[in-house]
Amino acid sequence: MLLRLPHRQFLLLLGALLAIEFVILAIEPHDRKDWLLENALVVLFIGFMAGTYRRFTLSRISYFLIFVFLSLHLIGAHYTYSLVPYDDWFRAVTGSSLNQLLGWERNNYDRVVHFSYGLLLAYPVREVFLRVARLRGFWGYFFPLDITMSTSMLYELIEWGAAVLFGGELGQAFLGTQGDVWDAHKDMALASAGALIAMTVTAALNAALERDFAAEWNESLRVKDHRPLGEDEIRRLLNAKKT
Repeated sequence: MLLRLPHRQFLLLLGALLAIEFVILAIEPHDRKDWLLENALVVLFIGFMAGTYRRFTLSRISYFLIFVFLSLHLIGAHYTYSLVPYDDWFRAVTGSSLNQLLGWERNNYDRVVHFSYGLLLAYPVREVFLRVARLRGFWGYFFPLDITMSTSMLYELIEWGAAVLFGGELGQAFLGTQGDVWDAHKDMALASAGALIAMTVTAALNAALERDFAAEWNESLRVKDHRPLGEDEIRRLLNAKKT
């Protein structure tokens, strides 16, 4: 089974597949400038993952989920998100229109990828939180959801800034609103929904498999320090410094 491969072999396989995808989809993209913009963060992210691999190796599941998301993104970057011909592909296989079946009136590939961002990346974020911050119980599910939502919002701000900076057709291609004034809000909502589903499924699995799931959840919500902070904590620190 693929997930039973040794970490090194598993990552080499995913890396090779992603590299092949990257090279193929780098050939004659619809808009070369937009392709460069779309993939700038991807290159930085992959470089970061490669640089931290030895010190912080993620699970095979996390790496696989990241791989699937990056693959979806590379397709969107090649065509530009608003022009991915998924409906033509679906019609060629089934003879019918996916957009008509689902009642879509626009190219929704970007919406699918925003949803996938939350659905696929919330679990790797959870793994980082559990292993670095040692979050447990409720917080081990809430913070991955929170980070997914906040980074989705941050990306929308980056898109807005890039659109203002570059302007013209390049800015509009990168922004990809397709005339929908609520596009950014819907994208963030879909990413949040994807992350919520991922964390709900993860919590359900853990509840079924962990004996102390309920106890850990309750303990995570118990108040550990009953002393007020804020000005009281500042006063304590100042008094401690004087002594």
